[in-house]
This record gives sequence, C-alpha cells and structure tokens, in this order.
Amino acid sequence: MGSKLVSDANAFDDISVLLVEKEELLHDIIGGNQPIFVCEKAQPRCEPEATETTADTSVVEETFFKVEQDLGPQPLSVMKARQLLSWYTMAQNPNMPQVEAPGTLHPLWVRCDKLDLCATAWLGVETVYSGNKTSGVKLYTVSCKGSRDETSFTTLDDLKQEHEKRHHASTVATKGYAQYNLFCSLKEESMMFESQSSVIASLTWNNVEKVLECPPLSSKASLNIKVAVGDIRSPLYQTYKEMEFLLALAEGLRTGETEWLEPMETQSAVDLTRALIEELENVGQGAPGHTSKASEKQKAKTDAIAAFSSMVIERGDLDFTEQLWEKMRKSVTSYQDVTECLKIVVKAVKLGKIKPWIHKDSNSTLSKLILQSYQQQIDAMPLTGLTPANMLLELGLDKIRKDFINYLVGKELTTLNYLRYYLDTEVELQEQVMRVRKLHHLLEILGTCSTFLSLPHDRLFLFTQSCLQYYKTSNYDEDHVFQLQIKPALISYFYEKEQPFSWAMEVSSGQGSKEVKTALYLSDKPLVDHISFDLDVPLDESVNGESEKMSYYRTMVSCSLISFT
Repeated sequence: MGSKLVSDANAFDDISVLLVEKEELLHDIIGGNQPIFVCEKAQPRCEPEATETTADTSVVEETFFKVEQDLGPQPLSVMKARQLLSWYTMAQNPNMPQVEAPGTLHPLWVRCDKLDLCATAWLGVETVYSGNKTSGVKLYTVSCKGSRDETSFTTLDDLKQEHEKRHHASTVATKGYAQYNLFCSLKEESMMFESQSSVIASLTWNNVEKVLECPPLSSKASLNIKVAVGDIRSPLYQTYKEMEFLLALAEGLRTGETEWLEPMETQSAVDLTRALIEELENVGQGAPGHTSKASEKQKAKTDAIAAFSSMVIERGDLDFTEQLWEKMRKSVTSYQDVTECLKIVVKAVKLGKIKPWIHKDSNSTLSKLILQSYQQQIDAMPLTGLTPANMLLELGLDKIRKDFINYLVGKELTTLNYLRYYLDTEVELQEQVMRVRKLHHLLEILGTCSTFLSLPHDRLFLFTQSCLQYYKTSNYDEDHVFQLQIKPALISYFYEKEQPFSWAMEVSSGQGSKEVKTALYLSDKPLVDHISFDLDVPLDESVNGESEKMSYYRTMVSCSLISFT
C-alpha cells in the first residue's frame, strides 16, 4: 500500500514525492532522525529539440536538450497539501474498510507556498501507534514570518493560550532552547574575518519565563566544536605549517608529483645542513643543552604565533635528526636538495666527524644509521631514487609524533597506551602520515578548548578520550562536529551578554505517543528554504560597531492529534 500511495501521489499532476533520510532544516524543527517522505512540486521537464543536418548521402539527426535552471525545491498550494495529508490519514485509518490497510509508512511532509493567512510553509502528518496497532495521526503546521523587532514576537502567554485552545490541556510544561556562536563573542580586531571553525553552545532548560530569556545556570549545555586547521589565529599555526610540509612531501611520494612549498629560510638547504654539521663539530658531540639546541629552541619561540594565548608544542630537547628536519623543511625546494643534504649528513656520520645525540626511541632510518655509528658498524646507505625523500618523511613523522606525545602525555590528557594506534610505526608510511594528521586535528581542537574557552582539565581529559576514540575508526574530517557536555557556568562568560542566533520555546502536554507540542523558533536565518522572506539582513551594526538588536525569523510549529479509536 505504501508504494501505491506514492504512485497515486505522483499521478497527481506536478507532484514529486521523495524519500529523504535527512532534511536538514525541517529535522531541526521537528526533531528526530527518521526518514520522511517529502512532497513538493516536480521540477520542470527538459524538452528535447531535434535538428537535422543534411550531407550528400545521409541525413544525421542530432538531439539537443534544453538545460533548465535548477530552481531548488518548489512548494505546493496549501489546499493541495491538505488533500495529500487527507489521503495519508485515510490510508492509515483502520476504520475505513474501503481503503486497503497499509504497512508502516514514514511521516509525510509537504512543502507549502506560504500564501495563506497563516503563512504556512510545511504541513506534515505522522502515524501514532498503540503497541503494534495504528491509533491515530499527528498533524503538523509550520508557519514562517520575518520580523524586525521583538514587539511583534509571540509572548509566552500567547503560546500557552494557543496550545490550550487547540488541546484543551489543564496543565502544560514549557521548555527553552538557545544556541550561541561563541566565536562571535570575540571583539578583537584580529578576529574580524571569516573562519571555517565554529564553537556553538547549545542549551536547554525547563520552565521558560519569557521570550529570549538567557538560559539559567541550571540548563543542560553542550559544545558543538568544528575546527578547520590553518587558521592564523590558532595557537598551533606553526605546527600547521610544519604539517603542511609533511603532507606535501607525503603526497608527492604517493603521486610522483611534489608541489614544494615556498622556502621559509633565505639560505639554501645545503648551506644550512653544512652549518649544522660544522656547529656540531665545534661543540663536540651535540649533546642536549648545547648551543645548537638552545638557538634552535629560541628560533622556534621567535617564529611562534599564538593569537588566543600560548599553547607550547615546541620542545627544548630536539635531537640532531629533529634539528635537521627543522632546517630542511624550511628550505628544501626539490628532491635534489633533499638528496644533497642527506649525503652531507651520511658522509659526516660515516667518517666519524660527528656522533650526534639522538633520542633512544627514534625510529627513522637516519637515526638507526647514527646509532650504528656509535659501534662503527654502518650499513650501506644508497641515497638514490625516492629513498632520500622517504628518509626525510620519516624524520618529520618521528619529530612531530614526539611533539604531540610531549603535549598530550605531559599535560596528562591521555597515556601512551591510548595513543598506541596513532604511534604505530609498523603500518605503511602513508598510513602513519594519516594517523599523525588526525592527531594534529585533535590538538587543534584542544587548542580551541584550552586557550580560547579555558576549559578545566577534567573536561579536556574526557574530551580528548572521546576524540581519540572517534578517530580510531573514522576518516579524517575537518567538517565533523565534536560534542562536549559541559556546565553552563564554565561558558556563561561568553554568552550571557550575547544574543543567541537561535532561540526557541516549547509548550507541551500529554505523555508518550499522545504528547502534543506548540513551539516558537527565532533564528537569524530562515528555517525554510523553498520560499523567500522580506528580511535579508539578520544582524545590523551601528556606526560605533556596537551590535543592535538581532533581527529574527519567526517559525511557529503547532500539532493536532487525531485519534482513530
């Protein structure tokens, strides 16, 4: 019967019925995540145009198709939408023997043109069950309007009266929702440009007292955090630049074509490598604490940019191979540069000119060669083909992994055991790069939480475990939104003087499948995408830069329960 219903609807002239897993804006209003049928006006069909071209011996027909502009989803009239909902209701009603009883149907939502007096944008219907039996349906109406001031908003009393009039409820409950973009609470000039990152605070609470009230500290709160790497404001911007070179090198090895980054040093890579060797020869064995290491650490500090506050990833115990990586990543511009630099180093090691100090847990090919030199047993090292580039990639992976371990374990945010997946050197080299990239993204997220939000250690610890667990089984994704439950008191500083970009209140009565709700949504952007509104600019700014009252779009959702028993 479900397929028959869809077939009948499609036969109704210009109507299209789609099974949609997620209709973003609508699901934000109605909640839930189950698939729905969305009914809308069908797109105009493309009519073919035929032309004929004549040759001496044949006629060739060529068919051209008109390319219609994609108009996006188109609404139906409210009258037509009501007829579709009535079909759905009759098909679900077990008391109508003339209609074949269907199986389970997904909820049906019809886009409307907002041309009626109520400015209806959606009409919806879903089946209500009592056990396994159909007991009724819920009918929904979503109406939308633009607004330029708070005086035209529906008050809490108005919403309660509307609900009580529709449902004759003796007692009702109220619930509030608010969302704040915490990045918008930053007023510094350095922050005044678009960012792909976002930190959204979502709060819910009971017993609403007025429209647009600030959420109380008793609210339930969560942070929805999305961080894109490469933001110059990030405290990890220099680490991003280091990762950028590592990823470019890895991509070049994978594809055979390397796009070398602009060098950060004025001296050539070969000259810098020679200078590092000479420095080690002058100071002896290059043990930790010598001049070379101190100067390297100072240079890193000078280069570091931390806009929010400092989140120090750089270490003071860089060994020889890590110093070499730092020199080369900032200066090499070709495979020839990489080969020449490593030839200089390998020759100096083989001749015993230097016996540099390296970390005992270093895993790179060059580190192993240096360890062999301590016992005068050095394997042959042919620096041909892609071997030098692979060796450089190993140096970078070794150094960056130690940086990340130093921060995460040093700050007691996790343990080496929890990091085992990310530190595995037995997997293929490209996979190692991907796992380190995931760690870098995690650190960028923690940088936002610790330096911008100043979250306490216990929250950071739990959040770190959650992110580590996510990336063990998921692909790298900067668009993924990580969620953290939090106490409102920890973030109230950011939102208590701000205006929410989304605010809602809900009046409800009844329980279980018989619960009915009436809700008002205020949002800085329309919650409907198939109709236009008069309000174009959601937020104005006065001459002195102070934010004026937020202009909101109003969306009202009402519900009616029809019982079949």
